[in-house]
Amino acid sequence: MYYIVPKAQSSIRNQNIPMKSILIKSARIINEEKIRTEDILIRMGRIEKMDDNIDVHADIEIDAAGKYLMPGIIDDQVHFREPGLTHKSDLYTEPRSAVAGGTTSFMEMPNTVPNTLTQELLEDKYRIAAKKSLANYSFFMGAGNDNLEEVLKTDDRTVCGVKIFMGSSTGNMLVDNQKTLEQLFSKVPLLIATHCEDETTVRRNMAIYKEKYGDDIPVSMHPIIRDVEGCYISSSMAVELAKKHDTRLHILHISTAKELDLFRNDIPLKEKRITSEVCVHHLYFNADDYIKHGTGIKCNPAIKSKANQDALLPALLDDRLDIIATDHAPHTIEEKSRNYWSAPSGVPLVQHSLNVMLEFYHQGKISLEQIVRKMCHAPADCFNVEKRGYIREGYWADLVLFDLERKWMVTKDNIHYKCGWSPFVGHTFTGKVEKTIVSGHLAYDNGIFYEDKKGERLLFLPS
Repeated sequence: MYYIVPKAQSSIRNQNIPMKSILIKSARIINEEKIRTEDILIRMGRIEKMDDNIDVHADIEIDAAGKYLMPGIIDDQVHFREPGLTHKSDLYTEPRSAVAGGTTSFMEMPNTVPNTLTQELLEDKYRIAAKKSLANYSFFMGAGNDNLEEVLKTDDRTVCGVKIFMGSSTGNMLVDNQKTLEQLFSKVPLLIATHCEDETTVRRNMAIYKEKYGDDIPVSMHPIIRDVEGCYISSSMAVELAKKHDTRLHILHISTAKELDLFRNDIPLKEKRITSEVCVHHLYFNADDYIKHGTGIKCNPAIKSKANQDALLPALLDDRLDIIATDHAPHTIEEKSRNYWSAPSGVPLVQHSLNVMLEFYHQGKISLEQIVRKMCHAPADCFNVEKRGYIREGYWADLVLFDLERKWMVTKDNIHYKCGWSPFVGHTFTGKVEKTIVSGHLAYDNGIFYEDKKGERLLFLPS
């Protein structure tokens, strides 16, 4: 394969450098429920032209014959830990990991340190990302128990939404007071994204199993402590509040079969007021995998029984579940190696989310078109992201070129997470990301990062 690439640059930000034009030849483009072979011309960060044969000079020419090209993945739920927890990860390392795996845009959560509960703290994160992030970025405003005025200042043009932890959080970010929730659901005009686990149920179960096992509780009890009922109580409450106040609600990381009846599939995504997300680890793992992975796959909501796992993919395919994401949440290997009570919850996943879904493709469980719809088109539609998520003339050029048949093994040497580990170490995937273009910039090429241009802040259209 012949291609021209720019020389590696330093990671110093310079958004005023001239944008290189890119011509992609003979790519098998997966887009809007079709696969077709076309050329794509990129200028000034945007897709200028798509045609069967484009014969013009470009600064970079990529021969994509035999390879597949898809829109960049938009991951609507990640924890990149900056500020305050940068020993685990940060806004330099994790966006690089994302780009290496085909994710070109991310939406990051507010439970950093300090919690993102003021507009000033929110903008601090945007300033950090503008200097460091190779991927495009947005950040959720955090809702607490007493920051409604700050939440209502949030600009829906430049911020993806408001996050409410209705369980599984600490300090002022745990919001399970009915009066506070009523105020948020009735007054916030933006999309509200929720983590739904009933804290009373979880604490009751924790007390029971603490009494039974003491400090030696097996990690296999995690889905029993953070059980199906706890998820359903909280998510059904969120749905009830959203219906009552006509709130734009998005429930994150659905992990149970029981919750699936809360969601509609009889109307198009763009008409839904209540939407849902499923994460790759809940699709890929089940409770039997605690034997092998232990606290390495401890996360909230918990990875649950095979019966719950088996219900998720059909619900994704029939549109009760709208989006595939990761909930990428890294911790150091030392932290994850502690006993059940002390090991934090969360799994690093963003570099391998496309690989997980391609594994399902190779097993005949999902099509390439469906993968693109759920990882690229649907997040763009759900959040009204401006001119991203599709391969269209005039849209930002967020693109991923991959070899569908290339086999490779995950090793510590090819993991880009700051934490340096993954539950997939030693696993061989079929399908490899070769190049990632972020806002018209060739950011990743077969293991090499080009960091002379950083990602862009995502913008959002009115609902």
